[in-house]
Amino acid sequence: MPPSPRVLLSIDYEPWFALTRRHDHLSGVEQRRDLDGGFSLRALHPIFDLLGNTKSSFYLVGEIAEWYPQVPKMIKDTGHELGFHCHHHRSLMKTVELQQDLAASASWVKQYGVRGYRAPMIGIDDESYALLAQNGFAYSSSIYAPAGTLVKKNDIWELPVSTLPLFGHPKKENISAPRNFSLGLLAAGEVPYGSSFVIGLMPNITMHILERQLRAGLSPVIFLHPYELFRPDDFFRKMRQDVIAYPLLLPFFADKSNFLTTLVKNLPVSPLGTYLDEVLNV
Repeated sequence: MPPSPRVLLSIDYEPWFALTRRHDHLSGVEQRRDLDGGFSLRALHPIFDLLGNTKSSFYLVGEIAEWYPQVPKMIKDTGHELGFHCHHHRSLMKTVELQQDLAASASWVKQYGVRGYRAPMIGIDDESYALLAQNGFAYSSSIYAPAGTLVKKNDIWELPVSTLPLFGHPKKENISAPRNFSLGLLAAGEVPYGSSFVIGLMPNITMHILERQLRAGLSPVIFLHPYELFRPDDFFRKMRQDVIAYPLLLPFFADKSNFLTTLVKNLPVSPLGTYLDEVLNV
């Protein structure tokens, strides 16, 4: 029997400043940890409290594990799935850059037996899947595609972040990476409701879409961020110039804690890895 439909919930667990490219020039571990200001450690328990007994996939940015080694342990010890997001949050579309990034987090990824990968900014190309397989990953969730899509690429299962196709479902053989949040995706009639950007724009509509997808027997994939669920100190002041320069950042500032509370209270939810194991009968 196919697994029961549920919302496949993930949290891309990244520092608050990952929203902006303004701090990419900071390369020192201590500089970047000081900029985080302890947020990535403080946010974890409040998010656990919001989830209650519900389990989620946490795709962790590796530098957080470097700053606070207790964070990946806390995620695993509370029964959540621990995945890998990247080591430093930036575009990793070039294979050589991805290899360097994977190497930087290889130690804790191996220590905790991490199986799932989520590319930063949902950006990956088809060549990268072979590299993920070489580094021991079993699956990825790094493109956008309609709920119910599951494709295998170079021994890596791809379980995409969900879109709602308005003009017909794309053929499975035509789904290839990169497939990110773009004007091209929107022009093709796919609404990426699994993105926290869309959730921030229309949380109630997103909830209705999730309910409809579940009734249709589908298991949609969505993601949120820690700073959308637990506010960093002086968040708006710190990010003011970024929002002024890039107003499209505004949906990421919406408080999504009520959305998450409503979700876990009313709909079936599980981590991506749990669902994939059921699909594959592992």
